[in-house]
Amino acid sequence: MKLISIVIPCWNEEEVIPYFYEEMNKTLASFGEEFPDVEFELLFVDDGSKDRTLKLIKDYAEKDSRIRYVSFSRNFGKEAALYAGFENAKGDYVGCMDVDLQDPPALLPEMYRALAEEGYDSVATRRVTRKGEPPIRSFFARRFYRLMDKICATEVVDGARDYRLMTRQMTDAVLSMGDYSRFTKGIYGWVGFSTKWLEFENIERVAGETKWSFWKLLIYAIEGIIAFSTVPLEIIAWIGGILTAGSFIYTVVSLVCFLTGVWGAVPLIIAVILLSGSFNTLVLGIAAMYLSKTYLETKGRPLYVAKEIV
Repeated sequence: MKLISIVIPCWNEEEVIPYFYEEMNKTLASFGEEFPDVEFELLFVDDGSKDRTLKLIKDYAEKDSRIRYVSFSRNFGKEAALYAGFENAKGDYVGCMDVDLQDPPALLPEMYRALAEEGYDSVATRRVTRKGEPPIRSFFARRFYRLMDKICATEVVDGARDYRLMTRQMTDAVLSMGDYSRFTKGIYGWVGFSTKWLEFENIERVAGETKWSFWKLLIYAIEGIIAFSTVPLEIIAWIGGILTAGSFIYTVVSLVCFLTGVWGAVPLIIAVILLSGSFNTLVLGIAAMYLSKTYLETKGRPLYVAKEIV
């Protein structure tokens, strides 16, 4: 028998868990008819929920032996939840999906066939449309993926979801990346392996509200850029060199104009101060972002603290 582990991060999702469980039951029943030699474990990771999420998971676990769960001592974030799920998954194949049913369970048979029969190491999914999303969110999301494609050596596909299924070998490779500040979508590309992409239309949440605000997505995007690209540092280095050369030329010209009486001293001083001050602030800000990530990595703190593992 082969075992497939599905990691399901949850944070305050009491409204959608019943819908998810019902839909997964239907999918796994049909899956079992097609692949009778495959078993499943559903590994829920409760990311410090404040509602009845954990209670519902425990209730389902009591009556369904396929369900296991990890409960965090507090909210550590989705990246930590994914890592905890991968770390505790026992399957020969390991997948992850959102509990809000925006990741269609019906794709699981096709994903498994690609791994077991076609020889792929991973099957990932991407949305071909963003119908239902706020226009400003869709606009910035597309700009982010385009930017990542230009400045990162690691492939990050536009519209990529966390929904994927991997071999045990690739799962172990992802776990070997012990980054504290994690950007899993970039890690998938960094570790390599052959990946098949499945496309589907955007599906809205079955219930509840998204936990990803525009601000949280912006922070997550910055995390991804810093984690997988040094281009911002290279850019400011080039800007610094250009501004230094320009400032030298400008200073020589200004000095000549000042000595000949064409310019006064005050405009020259103000311009130089504003230029150097604003550039120094920009450089220090970008460098501080990288330094802060280095600081967090060197502290060696765990990615999560589990209060309960069943």
